[in-house]
Amino acid sequence: MSDGEGARVKVLLVQLSPLGDVVHTMPAVQDIRAAHPDALIDWVVEPAFAPLVRRVAGVRRVLECPMQRWRRAWWSGATRAEWRAFKAELQQESYDAVIDLQGLAASAVVAKLARGTRFGLANRTEGASYEPLAGWLVDRAIRVEPRIHALDRARVLAGAALGRAPEGPPKYGLNPKQRVFRSASPTVAFVHGTSSDAKLWPVEHWVQLGKRVIEAGWRIALPQGNEMEHTRAELIAAGLQYEKAFHVEVWPTLALDAVLDRLALTQGVIGVDSGLSHVAVALDLPHVQLYNAPTAWRTGPQANHGHRHQVALEGRPPAVQAAWLAWSNVLVAAS
Repeated sequence: MSDGEGARVKVLLVQLSPLGDVVHTMPAVQDIRAAHPDALIDWVVEPAFAPLVRRVAGVRRVLECPMQRWRRAWWSGATRAEWRAFKAELQQESYDAVIDLQGLAASAVVAKLARGTRFGLANRTEGASYEPLAGWLVDRAIRVEPRIHALDRARVLAGAALGRAPEGPPKYGLNPKQRVFRSASPTVAFVHGTSSDAKLWPVEHWVQLGKRVIEAGWRIALPQGNEMEHTRAELIAAGLQYEKAFHVEVWPTLALDAVLDRLALTQGVIGVDSGLSHVAVALDLPHVQLYNAPTAWRTGPQANHGHRHQVALEGRPPAVQAAWLAWSNVLVAAS
């Protein structure tokens, strides 16, 4: 595929959700820009994640597709009207490549509606969702290595669609409003919330680790995005007892882009396997990511991605001492 003079490559990415996979798609945008510096790149995503995608360098247009909400009332007049408006917006452009990175029927239908040559996954990768219909709805189904990190899967698929394999460690291009700064009282964010209870770390573990972190001179930030997460954050803060007033802050419920900006002003993150933890990786923050199952190979920070100061820690669940040692090690690597 060429983007010679007067012919800028136009690419549409379809990655609707979830947050972690949206973050893992960001390096594919930077790969496209490296291969085609003048490329015009649009992205279809669920509205909840649109504020984050708008912060990705190189994304020209973000098309919001509330597929999850539409599914709950598909035959209502309001949904049909919104669908028609979305389709009209989607078809305003003709693309050189329409890339379905999600591999589900819903994302493939969106790609099918777009104008341009459609590319998608030909097979399921280990641990990832995939629906065979998605491979039938694209013009070119591309087979990828079944055992592959989610980030690498997106990069390989986009590279195959545009005829250039990805090179070097991933670059996310995620831009907070302010850059990370260092201060006399550094802050570490405890990302304790996740969409799956199986991925949670015990509250008492957070409290024990929090006391060690505070004794080492750190402040603790506790992000939360819903009632259950707010309750858990308050339990962690209460467990720290007298330290709470001076060293622990429970963040208010914030929009995703506002969370991004606050997270970027911390000096590191310890978190469970969640979308917000993956945002921390994208921000290049010192990070320990906690896994209750041996699945870090497919979503966690990897040394071959250049993450020397970001590590995954597995356990059933990971022990507090192991988390503390991992945190101490990433701080050394980041210094």
